[in-house]
Amino acid sequence: MTRKQFISIAAGTLALAGITGYSVSDKSNYIRSESEADMGKTSLTADERAILYLASLAPSGHNTQPWFVNYIEPYHWIIGNDKNKWLPGVDPTQRETMLSIGAFLQNLEYAAGNLGYDCDFVLLAASSQEENVMEVRLVRSTVRVYDIEKIRQRRTVRSHYRNEVLKKEDIKFLIGNDEDNIHFIPNTSTQCQWLSEQTLEANRIQSYRDAAQKELSEWIRFSSIDAEKYLDGLTMAGMEIEGIFGWYLRNFYGKEDVMKKGFREQSIDKVSKQVAQSAGWILITSKDDSVASLLETGKRMERLFLNVREKNIALHPMTQVLEEASTNQILPGSVGLSQPVQFILRVGYLKNYPEPVSLRRPVERFLRV
Repeated sequence: MTRKQFISIAAGTLALAGITGYSVSDKSNYIRSESEADMGKTSLTADERAILYLASLAPSGHNTQPWFVNYIEPYHWIIGNDKNKWLPGVDPTQRETMLSIGAFLQNLEYAAGNLGYDCDFVLLAASSQEENVMEVRLVRSTVRVYDIEKIRQRRTVRSHYRNEVLKKEDIKFLIGNDEDNIHFIPNTSTQCQWLSEQTLEANRIQSYRDAAQKELSEWIRFSSIDAEKYLDGLTMAGMEIEGIFGWYLRNFYGKEDVMKKGFREQSIDKVSKQVAQSAGWILITSKDDSVASLLETGKRMERLFLNVREKNIALHPMTQVLEEASTNQILPGSVGLSQPVQFILRVGYLKNYPEPVSLRRPVERFLRV
């Protein structure tokens, strides 16, 4: 079913329902600012809670937020790998989970430093499946001022990219001294065209791979009721589905609809439109696939993500090429990189930068005492 057909059906449904029916329907997307109104209470100090909440604003696949914090004593925690948030359908080795926890650790380090704490990290995990990943102690130190609004304002943007190539000075600003691990592929290159084609192909494969599609259905929060209940997953706002189309999905769609051909085809069509809009791609590599390397690469990605907004540049992680064996196998040789690619990010300028909307669970929901 096409978007035009959806809108037509939604409009017809709305007309039939009448004013009374619409007044009791799910009329607007539930967003982060609403969820922060009542974040609950914990026995944490104000500093501890602030640091952990800012850490949790890190990105993760399907917005699963795959971390927990085991509270040992004040300012002494173990950052853990929550098996209930794994995505075995697209991430069977928990590679992406470790990258997300790395991004969490980077936010934690910045937030702690801003409040005058040094982080003493001790790596605990030898594999990506281990529950206890990193021990951290916060020790009083001098304040290292960091603009934490960058953490609050970080957002994945999926649409309305401009096609102009990134300016040389902006590329230099984003990559900095990380040219060995961060690689920009402009939209004027043959590698960019290959990546766009393979991203579309990998999405097509994944959309018709039932295990992956079923997993996706478990993490889409169609209704505002579910969004408010779980405070995670892929909401209509996070997927940038607004207006009548968003209203229709919130009120009439559920998990079973994700498995239907119409939804799969609509998703592929959306990806086709997305890859046609960009300044190119950014690839982030690591020296190997060890836990330490994955965590550091997740931190590297988050540092990049936190800097793009001030340049009006958007990033959209599109990982399907890495998740599907047939496309992943040919990736390194096709883009001329010898090290493992851990992130594929669509990049481009925006005219207007939207506010963050993806949901986050309050600290008490991922704190274990």
